[in-house]
Amino acid sequence: MEGILDTIVIGGGQAGLTSGYHLQKRGLSFLILEASAQEGGSWPLYYDSLKLFSPAGFSSLSGLKFPGEQNRYPNRDEVVQYLKDYRRHFRLPVRTNHRVESVEKGGEGFIVRTMEGDIFQARTIINATGSFNNPFIPRIAGQEEFKGLTLHSSEYKNSQRFLNQRVVVVGRGNSAVQIAVELSQVSQTSLAVLRPVQFVKQQIWGKDLHFWIKLIGFDSFPFWRFRKTAPSSSAVNDTGRYKERLTAGKPDQQPMFKSFYQDGVIWTNGVKEQVDTIIYATGYRPQFPYLQAIGALDIDGKPSHKAGISNIPGLYYVGVEGQRSFASATIRGVGPDARYVVKKLLHYLKY
Repeated sequence: MEGILDTIVIGGGQAGLTSGYHLQKRGLSFLILEASAQEGGSWPLYYDSLKLFSPAGFSSLSGLKFPGEQNRYPNRDEVVQYLKDYRRHFRLPVRTNHRVESVEKGGEGFIVRTMEGDIFQARTIINATGSFNNPFIPRIAGQEEFKGLTLHSSEYKNSQRFLNQRVVVVGRGNSAVQIAVELSQVSQTSLAVLRPVQFVKQQIWGKDLHFWIKLIGFDSFPFWRFRKTAPSSSAVNDTGRYKERLTAGKPDQQPMFKSFYQDGVIWTNGVKEQVDTIIYATGYRPQFPYLQAIGALDIDGKPSHKAGISNIPGLYYVGVEGQRSFASATIRGVGPDARYVVKKLLHYLKY
């Protein structure tokens, strides 16, 4: 066990790195523990063609501008490189391959144990992990009978393996539409939706949507004061391309199928159709089992907090959806949340 630190940050993605920046700026002693082999959190694991929904000019973490032309929409690999550069630029103390197994109360604060057998002690904890490791797949009648391939969008990389297949993508959000449009170029693809896909214009009067969101203050409106989470929106950001493709039926939209059978799905009209692959683009759920023992989670396993301040003294969150605003779980929202949380943490430590 090393000496007692001011803070352990759990997670080395966008939320953990920007938390590290604010901790460092305040002169605190800390470590960032990242479960995977590199910083960046879930970003290196996303599908190949993913692009940010916000332009580069609205996608910077605290203290370091996202490089390049500011009106473009950076792709996955650009974001991964930016996060690597961010860590190097500020020389943040990230320890990779350190997956947290448990957090216990002890000593002057908390004892953190990793699955690799390391033990750390800190006065405070910032939990900065997302929910990518806990993909949500709904229960659908007969799914155990289905002999085809099923996977979550978190497992999808590109369209190569699905050439000439019959594919159904379940979902109606950004990722569902992006993946389905990509697949429709090489396969017969449908979107299975509970309600038709809704679109929101990416450009309004020559400005990106995020310009207007920031201008009217919606991006920082304190939803947490009124709800446990910010309102979720499944509207798809679109420059016109995606709406055009769906209108042309590539992919088409179908009301969500009611059940599976051995070779495929049964649609709401009773028609059976053979399907090769089902891809669930149905989101994620928070999962922090290592915090269960200290009473930090509610009966549903979600963190009990207000604006990132836990019910457990000395425990904080950054990167939780709806934590303080509509943008909280995004690359453009974690910086302000981290600054707020570190300010509260300093007050707790009486610095």
